[in-house]
Amino acid sequence: MKNTLFKGIIAYPITPFDKDEKVDIVLYKKLLERLIVSGAHGVAPLGSTGVMPYLTDEEKEAITEATIEQVNGRVPVLVGVSNLTTEKTIYHAKFAEKAGADAVMIIPMSYWKLTDDEIVQHYDAVAKQISIPIMAYNNPATGGVDMSPALLKRLLEIPNVTMIKESSGDVQRMHYLKRELGDDVTFFNGSNPLALAAFSAGATGWCTAAPNLIPELNVDLYNAIQKNDLQEAQKVFYKQLNLLKFIVNKGLPRTIKAGLKIKGIDGGFLRSPLKPLTEDEIAELELIFKELEQ
Repeated sequence: MKNTLFKGIIAYPITPFDKDEKVDIVLYKKLLERLIVSGAHGVAPLGSTGVMPYLTDEEKEAITEATIEQVNGRVPVLVGVSNLTTEKTIYHAKFAEKAGADAVMIIPMSYWKLTDDEIVQHYDAVAKQISIPIMAYNNPATGGVDMSPALLKRLLEIPNVTMIKESSGDVQRMHYLKRELGDDVTFFNGSNPLALAAFSAGATGWCTAAPNLIPELNVDLYNAIQKNDLQEAQKVFYKQLNLLKFIVNKGLPRTIKAGLKIKGIDGGFLRSPLKPLTEDEIAELELIFKELEQ
């Protein structure tokens, strides 16, 4: 179970809405196809970029099925199944497995602050109900829970929790996981500005929304790392760093949709309460794109 299909650039598709804020499955498939043909090594629907918490159960299921159908086995699929309750997380995990997902990703979403034991029991309960691998996702900025390296180490003792996605922005945690667990841990970076540092710390891959806008640069960074070409990796990383920071600072769904529009690609609308970037922010993004062309 510790071996995984996932490596390299794991791209996050956005969930597009029409002007009435209904999920646009036809457009979603088109945007997903762009990620596949542009070189993503895997796709991860229903994450932060896909505004998973703002979707109904039926919409999540429709996105899951549309993803499996469109990908058609070309790259592995990692489906986000997180929910506030263990019961609903199990429900979505079982649905994803039945639909054909290769793995599921779970972030411990919390209204009340969860204890470490509660988090371990949450993952363990889901793991016992499915047979596909689980990626434990740590992102305190969105989930409201910060899982310590010691807790992540405990989660990896659950048989089919085989992957960690670390998005706290602390690269030292990645070094800790690698030092403590060696080749037994497969961890992925979820913090865009840390992409180069995370690969240097031994990350197996990079989960990111950036391939919606700059797929070639993302893949080039991974390829440079695979060749142990640090000079090229630095060059490619620094070129995309301003955009990576902008994406994080202004919000993933907003910036990806705005970036697609600048490139002449329909990215659909947002669902309230999310609103588009301001005119000043769009101008800033346009300037970043111009810098990328130099």
